[in-house]
Amino acid sequence: MNPFATKPLGRTSLRLPALGFGGAGLGHTTEEISDTQAEATLAAAWEAGIRYYDTSPWYGRGLSERRVGSFLLHQPAGERIISTKVGRLFSAPSDPAAFAASKRPWPSGLHFEHRYDYSYAAIMRAYEDSLQRLGVNRVHALLIHDLDAANVGGEEKVDQHFDELDRGGGFRALEELKSAGLIAAIGAGINYNGLMPRFLERFDLDFFLVARPYTLVEQDVLDAEFPACEARGVGIVIGAVFATGILATGPIEGARYNYHTATPEELDRVRRMQAVCARHGVPLASAALQFPLHHPIVASVIPGAFSPAQVVENVRAMAHEIPDALWHELKAEKLIRADAPTP
Repeated sequence: MNPFATKPLGRTSLRLPALGFGGAGLGHTTEEISDTQAEATLAAAWEAGIRYYDTSPWYGRGLSERRVGSFLLHQPAGERIISTKVGRLFSAPSDPAAFAASKRPWPSGLHFEHRYDYSYAAIMRAYEDSLQRLGVNRVHALLIHDLDAANVGGEEKVDQHFDELDRGGGFRALEELKSAGLIAAIGAGINYNGLMPRFLERFDLDFFLVARPYTLVEQDVLDAEFPACEARGVGIVIGAVFATGILATGPIEGARYNYHTATPEELDRVRRMQAVCARHGVPLASAALQFPLHHPIVASVIPGAFSPAQVVENVRAMAHEIPDALWHELKAEKLIRADAPTP
């Protein structure tokens, strides 16, 4: 599969390459990396031909945006594609020492507190803050980030923030930015099944960035969510294409599977997938990267990377030729759904 072939993102004018770059790791998702290593990783991605970069102010509390922006600032503006996210506002902690000593997400990130806010004023401020962290005056897409119970603190908070988007004008702010030509697409990041219909009932979104629910190991969104998106012309970008680790590392001891340590049953299932891939001479990572892109509404996959070597491996894995027989066998073994789009 050509890693750099482009496809329209839903009904928008924005065309995305099949392979992009996910910037979560540049904010110290699971391991700390230096500024030098981050820059080398981004340089390797650009040199390899990657032009689409997704980030968020949440990744390292501004660190990922700063690193992505610092590198892309020196690349041709007409070639780079950037997406980032809104929903959190950042400010200096009132007690810096207590904040530094606290247990918190992204402990190696920048020292800024955050609060959730999806209102009109907050969306506009978040947009401007991101532009300044990135060092650019335009991004191509903005996504409503992490509006789910696990992140915001329960269903009552989810309802409150949906109201901020709706009656509080947050979505109107996104529409105004798009109408003014300041962004080309409005999206929402999705971590769990069941949220896409809630968004579609209330908002005219262009796309979803799906972090887990459509990978080689999980396809429940084929029941209702993806059909609803397809009917409305809503596009999809796939985030955690390796199921947060195991589809890149293989079923090794301690492998991560959708943000937890894989169970014996999960390890066995992936081991069987890997065996099918081996029979066809295909790396498991290649199957994981290419599988989602066979769905007609999926425009891009955006695996992250911590090093130049990982970037090179992702590009190589995407370009690896996969025989149709591999997909047929995975379906015959009931390792992927029979109705999942494949060649």
